[in-house]
Amino acid sequence: MGVFSRRAFLAQLIPGKAPNIILVLADNLGYGDIGCYGSKLHRTPNLDRMAREGARLTHFYVASGVCTPSRAALMIGCYPRRVGLHHTELDGFVLRPVSKYGLHPNEITIAELLKARGYTTGMIGKWHLGDHPSFLPTKQGFESYFGIPYSEDQEGGRMFPGRSAPSPPLPLMENDRVVEAPVDRDTLTKRYTERAIAFLEGNRKRPFFLYLPQAMPGSTPNTFSSAAFRGKSANGRYGDAIEELDWSQGEILAALKRLGLDRNTLVVWMSDNGAVRRNPVQGSNLPMGGWGYTTQEGGQRVPCIVRWPGKIAQGRTIDTLLTAMDWLPTIARLAGCSAPEKIDGKDMWNNLSGKSRTSPHEAFYYYYGPQLQAVRRGNWKLVLPLDAKLVNLQSATAKGEMALYDVVNDPGETTDRAKANPDVVQQLMQWAAKARSELGDVTVTGVGQRPVGLVQ
Repeated sequence: MGVFSRRAFLAQLIPGKAPNIILVLADNLGYGDIGCYGSKLHRTPNLDRMAREGARLTHFYVASGVCTPSRAALMIGCYPRRVGLHHTELDGFVLRPVSKYGLHPNEITIAELLKARGYTTGMIGKWHLGDHPSFLPTKQGFESYFGIPYSEDQEGGRMFPGRSAPSPPLPLMENDRVVEAPVDRDTLTKRYTERAIAFLEGNRKRPFFLYLPQAMPGSTPNTFSSAAFRGKSANGRYGDAIEELDWSQGEILAALKRLGLDRNTLVVWMSDNGAVRRNPVQGSNLPMGGWGYTTQEGGQRVPCIVRWPGKIAQGRTIDTLLTAMDWLPTIARLAGCSAPEKIDGKDMWNNLSGKSRTSPHEAFYYYYGPQLQAVRRGNWKLVLPLDAKLVNLQSATAKGEMALYDVVNDPGETTDRAKANPDVVQQLMQWAAKARSELGDVTVTGVGQRPVGLVQ
């Protein structure tokens, strides 16, 4: 199928009430890295309070354990393989600086839906979906942008495969203009927070969508934080960064109350993938097994807190299988507009509002770049038998052994139940075949795939 017409779709918007939306995304923060998800190291009183005042999702998945594909899925409600951002020829699993690839301009983002609905749309933070001018946030529905265009671990001067020149210093951008290079990464969380509050103050009289993808804690061994937080946590620079993220969220929630916006604003706080393995080990995905950049539970099952006073009951734990792809159709419903047809996300408002405890997904697919590695349906996750399994970012291969896990009762994926449940294995193999037909696999092109954005 070709890319559908953005103009024709946006002409079909329907009326409805328009709540404000704030979507905050941490970078490489693990399931067990904040207090309300079990951390004993990090002090996160503001996030813990947000969970008490709203709901905590405990079976919430991102569509990839890696940054670029995870963010693409969030923005457009699709598995990354559907839109070509699961893996690119020159960049690999994440887009590198000055890439010729990006999110296709014809794909419809959350920001484009809401902008057409009359929302003010702003983005503050890390984009990582293309840094060519035609791929920047201001070309994807955001009226304003302040942040870094790709990952905070991209040092200037690095050479990447297939490139004839080293990468430029990591820039800070305002809309389509570089305002600082290299950016001072120690002050990013503080500056993003100040910008976010200014955005709320400037747009309090009309509906707004604020997308705030924070740069921290990031993937570098020595992560960044401002002077007020440096050396203050019990877990080194990593803990300092997380405690500053908690402070940031507290400032935003306080601003909503001060401005009288609290009861008409849906606030979402989540991570783009699980904590990655560092030396020394600082992040935690417990009780999930594995690390970020993998298809284990610790790579793709992430914390997600939602808060909307009067609409989402306080103190709830939602243990239904939900995904980051579901935000686009859910937000579309709340804003009174239609979601695109050819997406993978499902409207999860009935789950968030307490009307349903049934997952809107018949199955969930764990893709590692181009490769389908696992399928979940209900309690069961089948790790697929593969002749050669992609196991790291350098695409090294190893034999892929089949295993079946009950990830509700065994989130650490410790006990293989395949031999005792051959019927479940057979059913999940059939669901895997459906995924390969629609979305493809390493050597298979899916009938539902669409082209990646590309400039020469």
